[in-house]
Amino acid sequence: MKPTESCVLGFARPDAAKSKAEAKNVALTKTIIQPAKSPRPVGPYSPAVRVGNLLFCSGQLPLDARTGKLVGDDIRAQTDRVIQNLYTILKQEKLNYDHVVKTTVYLANMEDLPGMNEVYGQYFSRNCPARSTVQVAGLPCGAKVEIEAVASYG
Repeated sequence: MKPTESCVLGFARPDAAKSKAEAKNVALTKTIIQPAKSPRPVGPYSPAVRVGNLLFCSGQLPLDARTGKLVGDDIRAQTDRVIQNLYTILKQEKLNYDHVVKTTVYLANMEDLPGMNEVYGQYFSRNCPARSTVQVAGLPCGAKVEIEAVASYG
């Protein structure tokens, strides 16, 4: 190591790593994905972002794409719409449910887990993605469920 470089826990400083990446001309492009048939975001975020070989889908709500209004009043109907909204993003990118490697499910009430699992399992029934499920204090628009996903193009 050169006297001007420093290490933390045996790793080179991030700016040193950045210089190496720049020297190799390595760059990852961030591409915003906004499907025309997808509900508009309810805040300052993108529905999905592609970086390299990964697609990061923002949490989808059970919203109708045309009206922007909440769909369904029970967990099964809302989960079905959320997963359909995820599929709209996947389809635009020529992906499907098999490309999803990780999901995070947010529930307003953990007692809705069995109903959510019933519908979720209809879409993710083989080679299921890794998943985290958490209960939250509340979700936008009064939704019962929100699901985000990470998919791989490979």
